[in-house]
Amino acid sequence: MTTAVPVRVDTAIGTDRPATVGGRVRKRLNSRTATVVSIVIAVVWTLPTFGLFISSFRPEDAIKTTGWWTFFSNPQLTLENYQQVLFGRSSSSGQLASYFTNSIVITIPSVLFPLAFAALAAYALAWINFKGRDWIYIGIFALQIVPLQMALVPLLSFFSQGVSVGGITLMPAWDLADEQRFIQVWFAHTCFALPLAVFLLHNFVSQLPRDLMEAARVDGATHPKIFRTIVLPLITPALAAFGIFQFLWVWNDLLVALIFAGGGNETAPMTVRLAEMAGTRGGEWQRLTSGAFISIVVPLIVFLSLQRYFVRGLLAGSVKG
Repeated sequence: MTTAVPVRVDTAIGTDRPATVGGRVRKRLNSRTATVVSIVIAVVWTLPTFGLFISSFRPEDAIKTTGWWTFFSNPQLTLENYQQVLFGRSSSSGQLASYFTNSIVITIPSVLFPLAFAALAAYALAWINFKGRDWIYIGIFALQIVPLQMALVPLLSFFSQGVSVGGITLMPAWDLADEQRFIQVWFAHTCFALPLAVFLLHNFVSQLPRDLMEAARVDGATHPKIFRTIVLPLITPALAAFGIFQFLWVWNDLLVALIFAGGGNETAPMTVRLAEMAGTRGGEWQRLTSGAFISIVVPLIVFLSLQRYFVRGLLAGSVKG
């Protein structure tokens, strides 16, 4: 009669090493110390925003004479700061509501245009074979190293003078005024966002299962149908991720909008108005608390509503048997 002898498997050898290392890292991150450190970092990171929120509701005298933490010993609340910032008649304190609308008008198309063009370009560069495809991708990738500031003057010249070669006008000047200047801002933000957007989405689209694409082609699906019914649903997490970053970039932008939209209340975004509210001496800085918090609200809503796509991640691109 033979007795089975248990065999010890050394998990530190061969293919089990990564799993062991990963398990150790996971165990350390789930420890009580890591939890306490995470809570401390979250509190320290959130505390300035909380103080800004409290200060935005405090009276002017309280803001200028005491710190925001004194609110808990002597609570005083008022909506006067928000009323002055949003609807005030003074040129140095209010009228933020119209600039808030301008920011929305600038931001939404400046996010949707790069997403649409980059998704189409990423699919074409990943799954359509044509001559020079790799060189086009390399060129798009290389455009990321061009500083934005270097492109402002040529782009502004393109809008104001058009394009001429040898005395022949290839494209006339745009000659846009007032609300039409929004088009210039959309165009500029789209141009600046496309290189990074194409690069990120191409990396995501190129990793989609080849079997899925071949099965669709066997069923007679064309490229537009494959892109619409297969690729778009699978790259939704990537689109949402880049959309969040692009939204935050455009919403907080001051330089591009100030150059191409001007500083008037017809087209200028909220960042221009916030910079003006600071004033030359900063004597009315109490209004900056409410103005800054108003500018935070929309990006915060966008991030919280789309953050679930970060959790889904590459799971959206998995193939079910």
